[in-house]
This record gives sequence, C-alpha cells and structure tokens, in this order.
Amino acid sequence: MLSKRKGHVRSLFKAMCLGAAIVIGGCNGQIDNSLLSSGSNQQNGLIIEPTAGSDTQYRLGTGDKVRLIVYGEPELSGEFVIDGAGVVNLPLIGSVRAKGTTVQQFQQRVVDAFKNGYLNDPKVAAEVLNYRPFFITGEIKQGGQYPFRSGLTVQDSIAIAGGYTYRADIDKVYIRREGRDKEIAVSLKSRVPIVPGDNIRIPERYF
Repeated sequence: MLSKRKGHVRSLFKAMCLGAAIVIGGCNGQIDNSLLSSGSNQQNGLIIEPTAGSDTQYRLGTGDKVRLIVYGEPELSGEFVIDGAGVVNLPLIGSVRAKGTTVQQFQQRVVDAFKNGYLNDPKVAAEVLNYRPFFITGEIKQGGQYPFRSGLTVQDSIAIAGGYTYRADIDKVYIRREGRDKEIAVSLKSRVPIVPGDNIRIPERYF
C-alpha cells in the first residue's frame, strides 16, 4: 500500500510539472525569488507582472505618455511623456516623479504639488495614453522596437515582427523585464502575456 501511494505521488508531481510548463529546465530548476515583486504571479515559468490594462497596478516608466486633466484649469491640463529621468514636466509646478509609480500614486503627487502654494483644492485625473514600447530580437525577421497595446502576448509580438527565421527555436523565448538584468526562459506551449518595456529574445535552435 505504501509503495502504491509513493507511486501515485510521483505521478501527480510529474503531471503538475508538465501541466504548468515550468521554466525551461523542468522541475529540477528553481525560480530566482528576487525577481518576484508585489502583485506578481507565475505563468509558464515567467514572472508575470500585473497587466498594463490595469491602471491600479501598472507601474509607469520612461516613454509612457500620460494625460492629465486639472478640472477648471485647462491651461494646466494636457498630454505629457515621462522623460529619461523618469519625471514629467508640468506647467506651473515643474518636474514630478512618475517612474515606478502607479497612475493613482502619480495623480496624488500632482495633487500634492499643486496644493503646495498653487491651487487650494486641485481636482486631478490621470490616465495612460500610450504605453512605452516592447523590444524583440534574435531569430525573428524584423527585430526592433514596437508599440505596446494592452493584451499583447509573446505570440502576437512574434507575428508583429514578421515571424520566425528558419533557424528559430519555436518552443521557447527569453524575456527580460525592464529594469532587471536577468532573462527568464519561457515555454510557448500556451499564450504568454507581455508588458511594456519587455525585451523578448528568440533563440536559435541547436538541431
């Protein structure tokens, strides 16, 4: 009876590994926990951040374009791009740090800046107008930088870049999240979402 239970456990473990499509290297590999951040989850072995379509979770970054509406103050409203320093230069109040904040946090920073001697009771609304691009390289026909839109997957990005070259490994890709120095190997057995700023590399097959 004990040996049967052990055999069942081993079979269940193998099935879990296969179904989860874990990071290349199988269940013997380990995910670097330092890559995990608040609100992240794992899918196909990739550390997945909250989707760009969720403004309550999405973190702003260089290249994002935001729209600010300051109610009753049209001259202070407009569309602004987060610059290389991670700030937005706004009328009257100057530079406001945006990189790494959620839309709501950035909005509150703008409100606080206006309250600091400029407006008595500022009402501000902020939203992401255009997301920063993603990048795709390697064994792809038209590698480069492409505009991001909500809902994109790795498979979509490959199609946007013209498809694989004949040398491509079509079973996996490597993804490096913006601001991180490690790539993660990802199985393509199911659709894999990407986020703005992702660097996607299509590897060459070895046989």
